[in-house]
Amino acid sequence: MFTVRCILGSSAWRHRIRLQKMMSTRSVAAVCQVTATPDKEANFSACKQLVEDAKEQGASMVFLPEGFDYIGSSREETLSLSESLTGDTISRYTKLARKLEVWLSLGGFHERGHEWETDRRIYNSHIIVNDKGDIVSVYRKSHLFDVELPEKGVSLKESAFTIPGPSLVSPVQTPIGKVGLGICYDLRFPELSLALQRDGAEILTYPSAFTVATGAAHWEVLLRARAIESQCFVVAAAQVGRHHEKRSSYGHALAVDPWGEVLGDCGGENPGMVLVEINLEKVSSTRRNMPVQQHRRDTGFYHSLEKT
Repeated sequence: MFTVRCILGSSAWRHRIRLQKMMSTRSVAAVCQVTATPDKEANFSACKQLVEDAKEQGASMVFLPEGFDYIGSSREETLSLSESLTGDTISRYTKLARKLEVWLSLGGFHERGHEWETDRRIYNSHIIVNDKGDIVSVYRKSHLFDVELPEKGVSLKESAFTIPGPSLVSPVQTPIGKVGLGICYDLRFPELSLALQRDGAEILTYPSAFTVATGAAHWEVLLRARAIESQCFVVAAAQVGRHHEKRSSYGHALAVDPWGEVLGDCGGENPGMVLVEINLEKVSSTRRNMPVQQHRRDTGFYHSLEKT
């Protein structure tokens, strides 16, 4: 069972969550929703406040969305604001994690590519920082959002300035369980979620900046599908609202359990967070009672249709 709370809790709620944490072996995660702009300093201030509030309310891991560092208004601005993993932005977050003794999922950082000086391209990088301030995993987004939906007013070509990541990364052991990493458009590829599940993931995370049109149509149903097919918890931090004159995001940061039940939704209007208390026994019992993975046929079986 999850306990959830959107936006910022009262003092009574804070007292209650502390008591629950002391009385339970379950772990609390905070799934955040922000409105990033091209102003990196303002973005850091807003995210820092959410992290501090989450820690105060008992969270041991905080999830921030894709583009938590900034969302640029043009290709040129996006590239000019990018940094390396050793730059000021990530250094500030590692110090924050160490100070608060909290784990961070930094869900989509504009990381300068290894050949930045010659090609001026970046990675979209999901960074996990532990409570000592160490970077313990970096996943670079492998599926890039190159989509033209003229009837929906959507036109984005991420590959124009972003390098696709070379591989998946193994799930990360965290205080809330083993977390498998994706980013936004990766959500549409079930092969990724199943690969992470086979490698031990108990929780999948898809930090995102979904467009309003695609979010309204597909966001919740895709997150629930990934949870159901993998029998994992799914947490999805999200961007929300208007970033600048050219772009807005859908919001609705969600937490979903292994049965596909939505356990928390931050809505589509304001920044905030949902606190979720995760009991990994829910993963075990769901997989035990419906042993989908044991019933799965070998890989060759699913390719046999192509050979006939």
